[in-house]
Amino acid sequence: MSNWEGIDEFVAVAETGHFTGAATRLGVSSSHVSRQIARLEDRLQSRLFYRSTRRVSLTEAGQTFLQHCQRLIDARDEALQAITDLGSEPKGLLRMTCAVAYGESFIMPIVDDFMQQHPQLRVEMTLTNQTLDLLHGSYDLAIRLGRLQDSSLIATRIAPRHMYLCAAPAYLERFGAPHSLSELPRHNCLIGSSDVWTFQQRGRELPVRVQGNWRCNSGQAVLAAALRGFGLCQLPDYYVQGHLRSGALRALLPQHQPPHTAVWALYPQQRHLSPKVRQLVDHLKRGLAERPEYSTP
Repeated sequence: MSNWEGIDEFVAVAETGHFTGAATRLGVSSSHVSRQIARLEDRLQSRLFYRSTRRVSLTEAGQTFLQHCQRLIDARDEALQAITDLGSEPKGLLRMTCAVAYGESFIMPIVDDFMQQHPQLRVEMTLTNQTLDLLHGSYDLAIRLGRLQDSSLIATRIAPRHMYLCAAPAYLERFGAPHSLSELPRHNCLIGSSDVWTFQQRGRELPVRVQGNWRCNSGQAVLAAALRGFGLCQLPDYYVQGHLRSGALRALLPQHQPPHTAVWALYPQQRHLSPKVRQLVDHLKRGLAERPEYSTP
């Protein structure tokens, strides 16, 4: 006798509340379900259901057993589906979202390449700097930057994200370079979406409020102003790596560089990812790793 025998019937009865509903779900007769439950209870030497003429309900032992059985069935079905999906072609609609600038420059070219390889796939991308609700918006995937808030979503790291404090040589020649965080108030800081910049001091994160005569909620605009020598900027690696290598920007206060964050792929919590989401996430990892912006200057 298999240890699995009666498990599916037990879960079906527990979830539908009666033997007839379980039989319909499983495509078998009610008598078959009844026999399997009786054999299972006999094997366990424990009563799993209270029976009445109209409905059945779980005993305390049945409630405990149900939790374990549901996990077993989920794991079994996931294992079977994973093998089936190994050779599956991504197809159908995939809805995803990403921040505007990063999505345009980094994510969409990789997504386009993925779609060329899988012509049966359709992608609907929403580029927005707002944090959308994946569940209520019926999104399969979100690309998020930086630190994640506590969430019921599953997160996969697809690229590093290092923040740099930078300035152009022209600015440094005129105003000098800061040698400590306490000197930042003396400098003109190019402010993006926040006037609180994060640094690291004695192994701990330190938020510092900065000030300046220039502000814009566009990373590209902040970068352009920094390159023209208007002031200091704090930007992620993918904006500044090339300019650090060329010498157009210089990294400042490296001893206070903030802890690394990341670029994340987020998807609704579920045990098994569809082939289209799983394969696209893997493709994004490989594609971002090949970008020169992610190489160390």
